[in-house]
Amino acid sequence: MTQEIPQLAARQVYGRLLGYAKPYWRMFAVSIFGMLIYAATEPLFAAMMKPLIDGSFVHKDESIVRLMPLALILIFLVRGIAGFINDYFLSWVGRRVVADLRQAMFEHLLRAPTRYYDQHGSGHILAKLTYNVENVASAATSAVTTLVRDGASVIGLMAYMLYINATLSAIFLIIGPVMVGAVKYATKRFRRYSRRIQDRVGELTHVAQEAIDAHRVVKSFGGQAQETAEFGYINEKTRSLQMKMIATESASVPLVQLISALAIALIVYLSTMQGLRADITVGTFMSFVVAMGLLLPPVKRLTGVNAHLQRGIIAAESLFELLDSETEDDQGTRTLGRAKGRIEYRDVTHQYSPDKAPAIRNLDLIIAPGEKVALVGRSGSGKTTIASLLPRFYDPTGGEILIDGVPIRELSLAELRNQIALVSQDVVLFNDSIANNIAYGRPVPPTQEALEHVAEAAHALEFIRALPQGFGTMIGDRGVLLSGGQRQRLAIARAMLKDAPILILDEATSALDTEAERHIQAALQVLMAQRTTLVIAHRLSTIENADRILVLLEGRIVEQGRHADLISLGGYYARLHRLQFHDVLADV
Repeated sequence: MTQEIPQLAARQVYGRLLGYAKPYWRMFAVSIFGMLIYAATEPLFAAMMKPLIDGSFVHKDESIVRLMPLALILIFLVRGIAGFINDYFLSWVGRRVVADLRQAMFEHLLRAPTRYYDQHGSGHILAKLTYNVENVASAATSAVTTLVRDGASVIGLMAYMLYINATLSAIFLIIGPVMVGAVKYATKRFRRYSRRIQDRVGELTHVAQEAIDAHRVVKSFGGQAQETAEFGYINEKTRSLQMKMIATESASVPLVQLISALAIALIVYLSTMQGLRADITVGTFMSFVVAMGLLLPPVKRLTGVNAHLQRGIIAAESLFELLDSETEDDQGTRTLGRAKGRIEYRDVTHQYSPDKAPAIRNLDLIIAPGEKVALVGRSGSGKTTIASLLPRFYDPTGGEILIDGVPIRELSLAELRNQIALVSQDVVLFNDSIANNIAYGRPVPPTQEALEHVAEAAHALEFIRALPQGFGTMIGDRGVLLSGGQRQRLAIARAMLKDAPILILDEATSALDTEAERHIQAALQVLMAQRTTLVIAHRLSTIENADRILVLLEGRIVEQGRHADLISLGGYYARLHRLQFHDVLADV
């Protein structure tokens, strides 16, 4: 069931949203000034009807005849300038608010813990940055314009009508509570449907992104019909909700207009009866009628703005939910300089969620500086968890981890992660040049010689030089224009350029062919000789030269030692190695 926002909370959300306009209050004030000038022309135009009709058609006053056309031109000139000032300056503030919100959200996402991404689909996050924030723009601009400008117009016209005839104008005050009740009912529906639409748009974005990212798998397995059906179902649900929103808006506006029309009809009838009296001139009567006519459009817009306002409030609530979510705990203050690379896990336990078994249990592990340690085991044994805890992608639920005797929570995240280079099996590259991908994250751009050195060490220099633009070649989204092996070599070159004292290698040679793998293994041996290395191994043949192999089962170390010792032991590792060896023979 969709949760409703209390009225007070809705005001607080909108007040917080308007707080983002506070730094630009001067531009906002200029816009408000334009709105008020624009609104003042409404009752002024109605007031002109009295001298225009009485002076021109009744009294035949030539000065009035000459003055009125000029006055009309002046009013509409002022109205046009004021409208431009209102629209331009408020739109400027609105777009600035949206840009600031987007920037704040993006920066917050960069500081969000890994579990936030585990719990929120990328489609829903992207929907906040695109669809939801645009609804906020509408609430921050057009809604404010309508509320201030049209609200001032209604107040001005009502005041003028009260001045002309207080008795007749009082009818509008009587129907006020009825109009408020209609608007309040529509508001509840707007909020309910706005939140549902936002959720559906997030699902749409998620499904579309998955299909786009996995387009090769979709085509290979003939999944077009399945993806089409899933997208079509959510798309139709979104359309249905939007039509319910439109129906609510379309019904609420005519309803309020009908209530207003009934009041106007009654006023026209009574004013016509009063018009039989000699003390009410034709000009006065027409001025009153024009004021009533001018009252309807702003009333209509004020009724319609409720939909935009509620969409904006719901969208703002969604954005603030993201902005108020927790960020990575980064309270450490200690520094290490360049770490020696001694790593210690003390009674470390980690559980991803209360309803799941611990990924690792009471782990005690000491890795000496420069030691190459491999983690092996079946899927779910805890290999990736051990490696993920070291750079604090997650914080352990029990125990502590130390580098050079310093608990990693006492280090700032920047200090900690500056000590670690990561090469993952799932290579992440950016839609940028090869040079910028290798130098990613470096505060000072490396020299060409440095780029060539690490590229050669990673056996990437040959294929880079063969490309038309060399290091300046754009590699496409996620490096799609390169082969898997080429992408892996760029990731290795990037880790080499970082020159961190600790390496985490998640099967860094898995995407390479046999010949390239031999060259890369040799390069990695040189790199790892001076660095503490944690290797997550999927293929046991790649870690036979490790200083120590840790065999994991259900989050615990069940065996450890060198390759030859573990094979001779004939235990769990030997069985894993034998199974993989048989698989290799079967593939030959």
